[in-house]
Amino acid sequence: MGNTDNYPETKTYHEQKYIDNTLRLRAVLKTLPPFARDYFRAVEPTTSARTRISYAYDIRVFFHFLIENNPLYKDYTMDRFTLSDLEKLEPVDIEEYQEYLKVYENEDNKQITNTEKGLARKMSALRSFYGYFYKRQAIAKNPTLLVDMPKLHEKAIIRLDADEVAKLLDYVDHGGDDLTGQRKAYFEKTKNRDLAILTLLLGTGIRVSECVGLDIQDVDFKNNGIKVTRKGGNEMVVYFGEEVENALKSYLYTTRKNTIPLPGHENALFLSTQRRRMGVQAVENMVRKYAREVTPNKKITPHKLRSTYGTALYKETGDIYLVADVLGHKDVNTTKKHYAAIDENRRRQAAGAVKLREV
Repeated sequence: MGNTDNYPETKTYHEQKYIDNTLRLRAVLKTLPPFARDYFRAVEPTTSARTRISYAYDIRVFFHFLIENNPLYKDYTMDRFTLSDLEKLEPVDIEEYQEYLKVYENEDNKQITNTEKGLARKMSALRSFYGYFYKRQAIAKNPTLLVDMPKLHEKAIIRLDADEVAKLLDYVDHGGDDLTGQRKAYFEKTKNRDLAILTLLLGTGIRVSECVGLDIQDVDFKNNGIKVTRKGGNEMVVYFGEEVENALKSYLYTTRKNTIPLPGHENALFLSTQRRRMGVQAVENMVRKYAREVTPNKKITPHKLRSTYGTALYKETGDIYLVADVLGHKDVNTTKKHYAAIDENRRRQAAGAVKLREV
């Protein structure tokens, strides 16, 4: 498997993503005030391309807000804004922007609503933007520091229970048994691939972006490991067990072996029915499709499968540092925050674990 000698050299998924994101960011920067480029150059070493693109869109919303809602700027075009305009704004202007973000219309007249998380990210982008110029003394004041950031409420983590995991995999395995005709043909055509993806996500906890970025050469059955590219571009080998091994082999030696990929997609591990590398959205749709049949009351996404794995691993090992390492969390506090509820149960058990006197 994985011999590509006959193919022209193709870029890896992550190399191509980097190129696409760089070009996309350049395009967005052209729609921002000229001085904004200094900020994006400065944050490049410490942020991912995706984060910079998100921040660029968020900051563009801010300048559109000023043009639409602030009488001072109603005749402005984007290229007229200068750093002195940032200095003119007061904390009340920032508070009005925060209120505006809850519901507004974008450039295509489409209504956008922001939940707590979206609001917090957009305000964080603006605070970072202001902070850069303030720190370098390009502006004398920073009104974002005088405005309270949106409060984020913790949400309960949705994950699959052990019996639901088994039901999900059983459904993919046998869901086509009662189908007929074209529906059965399609189900059978994608079954091995879908089972391999779900088993891999549930058995390793890798991110969906890491999953779709896998090449055939990244799978090592000798050591039962896969080479994944983590957030930030670091490569890491994630090991898998027998169930994942069997699901991957079953897919590789049947569906994948019998599919001729389109040019440029020869190395991709997971192919769509169009014979291209599967994208993040395709995997998200696939997970939702099966999960609806098994757990209709839970909104299951690939990230929830990651949480399911992390929970199971923590329950088995009780080692939060191991869970953080395997999941690729840079900061163990991120992991602790997600699995605090399990810690609570362990603490409750500890209360009755030590007996002071035999009754």
